[in-house]
Amino acid sequence: MIKRRRTKTVKVGPVKIGSSAPVVIQSMTKAPTVDIARCVKQINQLVQAGCRLVRIAVPRRADTAAFAKIVQKVNVPLIADVHFSGARAIEAIEAGAAKVRLNPGNIKNRKDILRIIDAAKMHRTAIRIGVNEASIRDLKKRPVPREKRTALMLTEMKKYVRIFENRNFNRLVLSAKSSDALRTIEINRRIAQTFPYPIHLGLTHAGLPEDAQVPSAIALGTLLAEGIGDTIRVSAAGSPLIETKIAKEILIALGLYQRSTPELIVCPTCARAEFDVVKLARRVEKAICEIDKPLRIAVMGCVVNGPGEAADADLAICAAKNKAFIYRNGRKISTVPESKTIPALLKELKKL
Repeated sequence: MIKRRRTKTVKVGPVKIGSSAPVVIQSMTKAPTVDIARCVKQINQLVQAGCRLVRIAVPRRADTAAFAKIVQKVNVPLIADVHFSGARAIEAIEAGAAKVRLNPGNIKNRKDILRIIDAAKMHRTAIRIGVNEASIRDLKKRPVPREKRTALMLTEMKKYVRIFENRNFNRLVLSAKSSDALRTIEINRRIAQTFPYPIHLGLTHAGLPEDAQVPSAIALGTLLAEGIGDTIRVSAAGSPLIETKIAKEILIALGLYQRSTPELIVCPTCARAEFDVVKLARRVEKAICEIDKPLRIAVMGCVVNGPGEAADADLAICAAKNKAFIYRNGRKISTVPESKTIPALLKELKKL
């Protein structure tokens, strides 16, 4: 079991964020905010996929007006993503945002920040202070050398948090993101050591879906394994449903999320295999795709690791030349011809 870092608990609508609650998956709509129907459809799909929070960009006044309508059409707390305008933040709060994301690198006017804090207090809105490496500049607005970025990100975070604390506002979630996995790990470790607030984890952009999985798993997985992180978003170009799937798989691998669909274990294959393991596994995958129970199903290609994996599986197929052995809960229950492997598996699935 991973021992979570102790934090304050922050409520975002009815959703709790912090060490007293499970790690929360969130994602972001990728349709124009003014396209209300598309946004609502994406939000509902994300909720169905496992998101408990959804973020929406509100760069213009028309977007906050649309945001107010979207809030009324969905049953999940919405986060307004604000970058440059304090006015947009206040409009989003008044429109019903459960949380507002502010970037210290872009909203620096103290009067604007204080107005946002007061509005958030009035409406009981949470605030995420999100420092992005790409928006950090020195006092002359010059790019900062890589070796100094972590220190400057932490300095920016300290300054911003102090403003909120001096205004007696502590409904805060903190995040610091980079496109670099190692710097993301480094800065979040520093933040975890410095502040008592929940931390939102993510990379600023991890690439196309096939390229996003490894850096996201390394950065987020490392921090989560150390007990750091209370809500996560995987950033990938493409459908937000892909982001949610990757995020769930990271949490499942760490024992931080309860699987609700079958887990398919497949041996990597080698010269011992006497049949096409991958082809059989694909057929099994298709056969179980609509099952909504957390079953463990193994497809193994020989007797070396097969029985061992079968012992930990609800159902297992250990194949040999022209035949397959079916195991249920570690006990061999039948031997079937290769051609009848899938029907035999489905028959046993129905019993479960």
